[in-house]
Amino acid sequence: MPASKSRIRADMRRQRRQLTDSQQRRAGDDLARQIARRDFFLRSRRLAFYLPNDGEIDPGMLMSVALAAGKRVYLPKLDPFRHNRLHFLRYLPDEPLRANRYGIPEPRLGRYRAAPLWSLDIIFLPLVAFDGRGQRLGMGGGYYDRSLAPLARSPRRGPLLIGLAHHFQETDALPAEPWDIPLHAIATDRGLIHCPGA
Repeated sequence: MPASKSRIRADMRRQRRQLTDSQQRRAGDDLARQIARRDFFLRSRRLAFYLPNDGEIDPGMLMSVALAAGKRVYLPKLDPFRHNRLHFLRYLPDEPLRANRYGIPEPRLGRYRAAPLWSLDIIFLPLVAFDGRGQRLGMGGGYYDRSLAPLARSPRRGPLLIGLAHHFQETDALPAEPWDIPLHAIATDRGLIHCPGA
């Protein structure tokens, strides 16, 4: 009998949290090397990242590469009025961030308006587990699925959606849900997996 989503989520989160700081740094550096020379990254101008939490693979090195190349970087911010929604706000390294209710630093509203989803070239998403078909298992709150749902209904060409994970977060086939937003690819510290369902 396949493991339940809650069991997979608990096992993968435990494995991520057991990584040492040096293992996390090495994984983040390897992740950056997997992506930084790819055409889709080199051509992009506006990219959304996330700040790692709960052992997630750290895209910080890749974010630094993007900033050094003059790309615009955005970070997710919890919508203060609508439950389980994210906005993507411009990030500048010299501007302070404020911790949200989960303790994750995020930009402050006011200086910049949220970027429309269609205006972003790439959105890098964290994930808890994935399978070889590119099915993603998140933390269970539905923040990204709800926030990115308008892309599925829009006639505009949307951003590339790329999940980021440690290589060991791959698991057997995950069940697909009707509300799941398909990813274009999943990048790990060991390679890039193209998702056929996107």
